[in-house]
Amino acid sequence: MADKNYQMTAEGKEKLEKELNELKTVKRPEVIDRIKIARSFGDLSENSEYTSAKDEQSSLESRISTVEQMLRYAEIVDSDAVAKDEVAVGKKVTFIEDGETDEETYQIVGAAEADPATGKISNESPIGQSLIGKHVGEKVSIQTPGGEMIVKIVNVE
Repeated sequence: MADKNYQMTAEGKEKLEKELNELKTVKRPEVIDRIKIARSFGDLSENSEYTSAKDEQSSLESRISTVEQMLRYAEIVDSDAVAKDEVAVGKKVTFIEDGETDEETYQIVGAAEADPATGKISNESPIGQSLIGKHVGEKVSIQTPGGEMIVKIVNVE
């Protein structure tokens, strides 16, 4: 896999470190115990508990590897290093879509910590990419899978 930097906030890195610790110290031993118990049931070729536990182990090890990769190449972004009114990773941006009256507020974060349901969008998403580097008062054209949307940035914090 090619080395890739994963931009994230300090908070996002801390969250990933906690997740990794949980996966290694809690989840991994639980899965290993499930495999041991399932093995004791006998014939592994027809043992659905064993198959399920091995599948879970595979998913768990994949996630551990992914999180370790993200942490190894983490690039902590200092949003204070850019102008106060400039959109950057780590900042919250509020905008209004043309023709709408409701404001939308999102925090721009690295892809590893994106969670649109909680208002955190990735810097690699169409919205994030379009807004980064822009300033309060600017109108921005955003190409989304649903088509183009024009927004005006009303606040950055």
